[in-house]
Amino acid sequence: MFITLLRQWVTTPFANQRLFLNFTRQDFFAQFTGSIGGFLWLFITPLAHILIYSFVFAYIFQVRAPEEFGETRFVIFMMMGYLPWFAFAEAISKSPSLLLDKAPLITKVMFPVQIIPVAGTVVPYLTHVIGFVLLLVYLALQGYFNLLWLWLPLIFLLQFLFTMGLVAILSALCVFLRDLQQLVALMVTIWFFLTPIIYPISLVQSPSVQQLFLLNPMHSFVNLYREIVLAGQMPSVHLLIIVPVALLTYLLGGWLFMRIRLAFGDVL
Repeated sequence: MFITLLRQWVTTPFANQRLFLNFTRQDFFAQFTGSIGGFLWLFITPLAHILIYSFVFAYIFQVRAPEEFGETRFVIFMMMGYLPWFAFAEAISKSPSLLLDKAPLITKVMFPVQIIPVAGTVVPYLTHVIGFVLLLVYLALQGYFNLLWLWLPLIFLLQFLFTMGLVAILSALCVFLRDLQQLVALMVTIWFFLTPIIYPISLVQSPSVQQLFLLNPMHSFVNLYREIVLAGQMPSVHLLIIVPVALLTYLLGGWLFMRIRLAFGDVL
């Protein structure tokens, strides 16, 4: 039973490719329906956040990138963590409403409902990967490119799987516990400030407290992006953390979703 549910979870996007693509396309373009700015909002929103945080922390508080990153400007240091985080945060923030918004479809049409959290994760990552790729192109032209960049697709994939597992858990539980919608929004805000994105970990004076940050998988993801791209180094400790965490979260989240999906129709 356990293996069967996992197999269905993993193979659903491939076994139902046409349906998956339709869901993804519909959700992607729905973001811009009736919007004057259209695709420009893909760049305006993260750019506005980056400018605000850069002004506050780099100009007012005079925060600088750690010494190991050389002459890297703080705005570049921050963007390397913020852009991947933005995709993660948007997917998590939208997860509580994924199934609730499609309640009429779930209760009236027979289809593999597990496609919804998969598409709900793909769309934010597809949306924000554009800005991340543009940043990498800019940094490559500035001379930052090194062979360790070949690890970036794997790290990004692991972050995607980690996110998908959480989205599956949250979207499924919110069908039964509607209060989770407010808790998830609060959780994302707290998680953001507990992840060294708008500040370097070196500002945390206590070494024991710095070690506690290793319990936060997003810290490891952010640190990997920065070390690989900006410092040309591969911190193996973070890689050893994200591989099992991402895979376990993806599989356990998918199993939980598949295990309780048959009860969605009764509650929705």
